[in-house]
Amino acid sequence: MVVDADPGRRLLLRRRGFVLEGITLAWNVVGVVVLAVASIAAGSVALAGFGLDSLIEIGASTVVIWELSGTGEHRQRLALKLIAGAFIALAAYLLVQSGLALAAGHRPLPSPWGVGWTAVTAAVMFALAAGKARTGKALGNPVLTAEGRVTFIDGLLATAVLLGVLLDDLAGWWWADPLAGLVIVYYAIREAVEIFRHH
Repeated sequence: MVVDADPGRRLLLRRRGFVLEGITLAWNVVGVVVLAVASIAAGSVALAGFGLDSLIEIGASTVVIWELSGTGEHRQRLALKLIAGAFIALAAYLLVQSGLALAAGHRPLPSPWGVGWTAVTAAVMFALAAGKARTGKALGNPVLTAEGRVTFIDGLLATAVLLGVLLDDLAGWWWADPLAGLVIVYYAIREAVEIFRHH
């Protein structure tokens, strides 16, 4: 990892990290409200799971803002553990809810709001994840880099949820909605394991 050693450049990168996290935080606060309404109206497990993911992303962004405001190895280790815990909580929730929906044969209603929000969110999260990855690498900050992976997984989840909801709406494949929730479980567990293994 090549870390930028210039103090002025590092200050600029730190500010960029704050801006990226601020945008992520604001987007997900709005997303929680939109997804809560859409998931209740449609009875969609995938949209409800994505709403929980937005809550976890809010927590992860808050952790990174807290970590960027100070320094120290202890603070970084604690922040990374909190992010890994968020991954595990997300995986556990999606595993249980998707499994129950599949077992019960739950059929959600169409959700135009859910489709629109997840489509835009996927693009926004992938862009933010790329920015966090570059900034975290240049700063040598493992917490910002790890949270960038949380944001990338948020983009993957948005894509999976979008696909699941569309397949249910357009093709009548009711099982695609809860199955979309299961797609991300593997990635969430893998990222949590990677954080614990390396830090």
